[in-house]
Amino acid sequence: MIVVFDLDGTLLDTSSGIIAAIRRTVSELKLEPLSMDVLRTFIGPPVQNSFARVYGMSKEDADATAAVLRNYYKQSEYLLQASPYDGIYEVCDTLTKRHIPVAVATYKRQDYAEAILNHFGFNKYTKAFYGADFEGKLTKSDIILQCLNDYGISDTSRALMIGDTSYDAIGAQKLQIPFLGVSYGFGFRNKEEIDEYPNIGLAHTAINILDFI
Repeated sequence: MIVVFDLDGTLLDTSSGIIAAIRRTVSELKLEPLSMDVLRTFIGPPVQNSFARVYGMSKEDADATAAVLRNYYKQSEYLLQASPYDGIYEVCDTLTKRHIPVAVATYKRQDYAEAILNHFGFNKYTKAFYGADFEGKLTKSDIILQCLNDYGISDTSRALMIGDTSYDAIGAQKLQIPFLGVSYGFGFRNKEEIDEYPNIGLAHTAINILDFI
């Protein structure tokens, strides 16, 4: 078995750094300021998709705006402005003691994912960190599949994807991987929302994840 975690909203609360970088980008490009509710919807999905959705941008303009954001976000004042969710290290410790491999599949760009996960000590549990490519072409299922390949797992029923958004659920569904949602992140808030996708349950706290494994 392998447990694959999403990053933003599942392992780490990265909202403050991401939102600060988005606000700087919006200000720099003289775009219409966004409310906090809208800003929070940027956390998790590919950022170019969020710019296109919120501002009605073309793909080219959304990609260019996302590039400006990434130039800001790569600075440590934004990238490392995050905090682990209460209990998440205990979850990882327990999985390690049970000899259950851990991996991370995120829409964060690969270099950012490595930097933030190393900074917060998740490299203690796994070296299988996979994120988005520089062109933003990889889907969530592509990224999850890289994690499985790292551990030589071809039987997807032996994997579990854990995440807080529909992107995680859909990525798992495409690979026919069991999915566990969390409600403490940025996406799912209740059972009705997660039940739109195949799932094995909804964890309301990080430590609650262990009840499903």
